[in-house]
Amino acid sequence: ESLNRSDVEAGYVNETGWFNLSDHRGSIIILDLMAKDCSNCHLVQEHIEQNMKTWHDTANSSGKTLKIFAYGAWYHESVEVLNGSAGEYTVPLYPTGFGSTEAAVLEDGSTTDPVRLFTTGGTGQIPVVLIIDEEGYIIEQQATGTPVDGWAKFDGILETALTEDISETFDSRIGWEEPETSFTAVFVLGLVLSILVYFSPCAFPVLPGFISYYLSLGAREDELIEQGKLKTGMPSSFNIGVLSGLGMWTFFGIIGVVALLMGEAFAKSGIIHYIAIFIALLLVVLGSMMLLGITSHVMGFVQNLVDKYSTTESDETFTPRRNMYLYGIGYAAASIDCTAAAVLPFVIFLTTLGTTAIGFGIAGLMVGLLVLMIAVTMLVGMGRQVMINFLRRATGHIKMIGSWMMIMAGVGLTIYLTNAEAVSAFFS
Repeated sequence: ESLNRSDVEAGYVNETGWFNLSDHRGSIIILDLMAKDCSNCHLVQEHIEQNMKTWHDTANSSGKTLKIFAYGAWYHESVEVLNGSAGEYTVPLYPTGFGSTEAAVLEDGSTTDPVRLFTTGGTGQIPVVLIIDEEGYIIEQQATGTPVDGWAKFDGILETALTEDISETFDSRIGWEEPETSFTAVFVLGLVLSILVYFSPCAFPVLPGFISYYLSLGAREDELIEQGKLKTGMPSSFNIGVLSGLGMWTFFGIIGVVALLMGEAFAKSGIIHYIAIFIALLLVVLGSMMLLGITSHVMGFVQNLVDKYSTTESDETFTPRRNMYLYGIGYAAASIDCTAAAVLPFVIFLTTLGTTAIGFGIAGLMVGLLVLMIAVTMLVGMGRQVMINFLRRATGHIKMIGSWMMIMAGVGLTIYLTNAEAVSAFFS
């Protein structure tokens, strides 16, 4: 369904305002997969609008026809949304339509989502702009608004298509296969992220002392049982690791459930670009605070709940197993203060791949955290004071390195999200 503007879409659409690309076979087509709230898409649109008159003139002088279409790839953005300029977005000066998950018709008559077909790895990440030749073959695909070559390759292939015989672009034809998500890769990505989360400078420094405290209580086990404060023996270092790991599972499991409930709408939120900028700036602030020795408590409300339901050996009933489980929840929440900039994009990325990918990705994260927690607690249990001293000495370096990494990542992300052209020019 097109915007059906009398001065733009007229001549491209049928009497109901709809158009099909197959009806324009025989023309060279530029297909721009875009969205109103996709900031990088605006750069693609800008390049097209700056050059479209020259391209049309070149096509006409060569006896060819060039047609440019914008395809609304975020399906929650209706025709009315695409037809209203706001913020950085202006309505494209070329024919624009609103797509659907069944807009692509395959040779066997089945339908599928063009966004899944033409985006990198089928992830749905836009912008993507395609050049399609007269016979319907894709001869160029660009997946960024700031290509490192400054659009040289894209413009060059288009120039060839507009001025030369179609045979000159045969070697540029791009085939595609229906995308398949590698769930193994998604699982491994979750495992890698678990290392970052576990050794978060916001949470890891307090871990050795907490574990050693619980292990030291083992020496008072008989005394606590005799006083009636403890019903069973103190948990071993392995059990401490398992219980704490399960607490971390609970926290990130909740995040996974939220991601499932929000689904693709989370990834396609109209404010996601501004959320990303906020996170980038937050990284700089948190990194600077950590470097200055100031502790942030973004997820402090979770720690308050943990403290509320935890007990100590001075209470009437001491529940070390419940405490370790709750500690795992608090540890995971504390780690988010430093790793939200990695965890949030990871969850957003998973939502674009579907519910199965969310399950595998969160599972990888949770398995990695459980293994690390068990490994560290057992090392502390076996090495006792030697291991504790080593970890305590390492925490200073971990905090310093983590602080600078957060600051640099935050500055880099902020510059890229607000001035992608400058970053592209720097690396070109």
